[in-house]
Amino acid sequence: MSYDKDARAIIDGVGGADNIVSAYHCITRLRFTLRDNTKAHVAALTAVPTVVGVNDTGGQYQVIIGDKVPDVFAALAKAEPRLGSETAAAGPKQKLSQRFFDFIGGVFAPLLPAIAGAGLLKGILALLSFAGWIDPGSNTYLVLSAIGDAVFFLLPVLVAMTAARKLGANQYVAVAIAGVLIYPALVTALASGDPVDFLGLPVTPTTYSYTVIPSLLAICLMSWVERGLNRIIPRVVRMMVVPLITLVVVVPITLLLLGPLGSFVGSGISGGINWALENGGPLAGVVIGALLPLIIMTGMHYALVPFILTNLAQTGADKFLPLTYVQTFATSGAALGVAIRAKSKTLKSLAFSTAFTGLMGVTEPALYGLVVPLRRPLIATMLGSATGGAISLGFGVNAYVLAGNGGIPGLPGLVGETFGWALVGIVVAFVLATVLTLVLGFDESAYAASASVAPEQADASSTTTDQAADAGEAVEVVSPAAGEIVPLSTVPDRVFADGVMGQGVAVRPTASDIVAPVSGTVVALFPTHHAFGVRTDAGVEVLVHVGIDTVALEGRGFTAHIAQGDRVVAGQHVLTVDFDEVGKTKDTSVIVVITEAAGRELRATRTGMTSLASPLFTMQAITEEAAR
Repeated sequence: MSYDKDARAIIDGVGGADNIVSAYHCITRLRFTLRDNTKAHVAALTAVPTVVGVNDTGGQYQVIIGDKVPDVFAALAKAEPRLGSETAAAGPKQKLSQRFFDFIGGVFAPLLPAIAGAGLLKGILALLSFAGWIDPGSNTYLVLSAIGDAVFFLLPVLVAMTAARKLGANQYVAVAIAGVLIYPALVTALASGDPVDFLGLPVTPTTYSYTVIPSLLAICLMSWVERGLNRIIPRVVRMMVVPLITLVVVVPITLLLLGPLGSFVGSGISGGINWALENGGPLAGVVIGALLPLIIMTGMHYALVPFILTNLAQTGADKFLPLTYVQTFATSGAALGVAIRAKSKTLKSLAFSTAFTGLMGVTEPALYGLVVPLRRPLIATMLGSATGGAISLGFGVNAYVLAGNGGIPGLPGLVGETFGWALVGIVVAFVLATVLTLVLGFDESAYAASASVAPEQADASSTTTDQAADAGEAVEVVSPAAGEIVPLSTVPDRVFADGVMGQGVAVRPTASDIVAPVSGTVVALFPTHHAFGVRTDAGVEVLVHVGIDTVALEGRGFTAHIAQGDRVVAGQHVLTVDFDEVGKTKDTSVIVVITEAAGRELRATRTGMTSLASPLFTMQAITEEAAR
C-alpha cells in the first residue's frame, strides 16, 4: 500500500516542507521539529486517513500514526528527501528541558526496532531455558544469545550514530570514536588490572560495552569540535584534516574524562531511580503507574531508556519496565470496556480494534482515539495502572530484557523469578480498567466531538463544549451542494463510512458550486482546496470534503473563493468544482461531517434530492435525559 498521498498531506498539515526543521519517527508517531508550531493545522492533519491524532509537547510536534509509522515516514522521506536524515537546521528557540527530551527521543527512537527485536529474542531464550526446552550449554543457544546480545554490546556505537545524526555531525567519524570504547585490545588492557596511560595521564579502567551515556557525551563534544574545525579549515583539505583532528582530540578526552564521568553519572542516576523503585514500594507504584499514561502520551518515557539499559547491563534486571506493561494492559482494558458498553457500532468496532492493538503493545491508537476523547476511560486507565503498579513494586517485579513491547509479544522479557507477580499486576490492571470503564461509563457524543481535536486541546475543547451546550440553541446545517443525499455509510472510504471523522451525510452533486454549510469562521482550508472546515460561534465544527482521494489531484478542478480565517455565512459560495474533470478518476461525493459537536447530536437528517443551501440536518443540544 502506498502512503505517498498521506505523506504529502501530512507535510502540508504541519505547515509545509519549509516549516520542518527535522523529522524522525518512533514506534507509533512522527516527530517533527517545526520552525513555527502555530502553522500546523490540527483539522488538516486529523483528516489524513493514517493519522490517529496530534500532540504538541516539549517544543516537538508529534503526529500519531500507529504501527504503520515506518511506512508513512518512508513516504515522507521520499516526498522530501532531506527529512530522511536529521539536520541541525535552525529551529525555534527551545528551553533546555525541551532540547533534552527532543535529543533523547531523536537518539533512541531510531534504535527501538533493533533493541526490540534483540530484546524479544533474549526474552524468548530465557523462556525456553526456563521451560527446559533448550540447553544453555549448546551451540544453538550460543548463536542465538550472540544475536540477542550483539545489539546491546554495540550500544555505544549505535547511540553514537543516531546522536551524530541528530546533531548534524559526521556519523561515520562518530562510529569510529565509539568503536574505540569497545576496541578488543584496549578493553583487554583496561581489564588486566595493569595501569594504562595516555601521554602519562592515567586512563580509568572502565567497561563501555552496553553503556550509552559515555558515548552520548563523546558525540556531543565531537559535534562541537567538528563544527569549529569546519569553520577554520580550508575546504580543499577539510575532508581529511577535520576527521583526523576530531579523532585525535575527542577520543583521548573521552577516555580520560568523559567516559569515566559518563559511567559515574549513569550509575549514580540509575542508582537513584533504583533506590526510589526499591524503597518507594506500593506507593511509588501507585504514583508512577497513574502517571504513566500521561508520560507515554507526551513521549517523555524515552528519557528513561538510558537508565533502563544501564540497569539491565549492570544488574541484569529493571523494576521500571514492568510498570510500562501494566500501563499497556490498563489502556487495553479501558478500550475493551468501551467496546463492551458502546452502543454505536462504529465506536464499538473502533474500540475492539484499538484494544487488540494495545494488547499487541501499541497503545497510542487507544489513548488518542478513545481514552482521552471519552475522558472517563482515562480515569479508569490511570486507576488500573496505579493498582497494577502497586502490585508490581510491592512484590519487587523485575524485567530482565528490554523487549521493546509492553504487550503480549513482550511478555518473555518478564520471565524470571518474579514472573508470576508480573502477570498478577498485569491482569489486575487490565480487569480493573475494564470494569471501571463499564461502571463509570462515558458520553458517546464526546467521541464525535473530539475525533479531530488534538489531545493537548482536549481539556479546552471540553470546556467549550460544556459552555456551548448550556446555550442550548440548535444549529442548522445546509447542503453545501445540490444533488442526492445519501448515507455516509455508502461512501467508498472507511474513514468516513465508519464514522471515524464524525457523524454526517454525503451528497452526490449535480452542479459545480459548493457553499458554506453553516455560518462561522473558516478554520481549515486544504492547500489543494478539496476540503475545508467551518466553526460556528456556538462551537460546532463542520468539515466538507469534496470527493474521495481528491488530494491526489493537487488542486486540479478546484477553485477556492475563501481563505483560512475568513468569516462566511451559510449558503455563501466558497468553492467551484469541475466535477466532470474530477469524476474522470475520483468519486465525487461531497461529504459533510461534524468534527466538533459542541454538546449536540445530529438529528432530522433529510433524504432524497436537495437543492443548494437547503436544510440538510440539525445539531440539537443533548438533554440530560438523552445523555443518560
